[in-house]
Amino acid sequence: MNYWLIKSEPDAYSFEQLEQENTGIWDGVRSYQARNNLKLMQKDDLCLFYHSNIGKEIVGIAQVCRLYFQDPTTTDERWVAIELKKHSRLEQKVTLQQIKNDPMLQNLALVKQSRLSVMPINKNEFDRILMLANQK
Repeated sequence: MNYWLIKSEPDAYSFEQLEQENTGIWDGVRSYQARNNLKLMQKDDLCLFYHSNIGKEIVGIAQVCRLYFQDPTTTDERWVAIELKKHSRLEQKVTLQQIKNDPMLQNLALVKQSRLSVMPINKNEFDRILMLANQK
């Protein structure tokens, strides 16, 4: 299993919207690096869902349920999309500031390459973020 962090502006597509729909298409990606990451995703991979710009926090977990396919928002064959389903909401949101302040998360692409919308993370980073989300 692989682990990912995906970013969306909540006023464009929020975790709440994914929860209401149960499944959603992750489309509109126009970065080659993010597109390449979409192509590497496997069925059942887990994705931390990050709200960018508004909130700047990880709010939930989504799961890949359909491998990449032609992005329906364009006819340009270079761009792909995936389908996600809701997995779970985090007990507590994990803010960008918490991530930046955590020594175990300093190599996270979210810290080093903040504009990338789809990024791989390792299991230790994934587990650390879940631990932060469960702290009261």
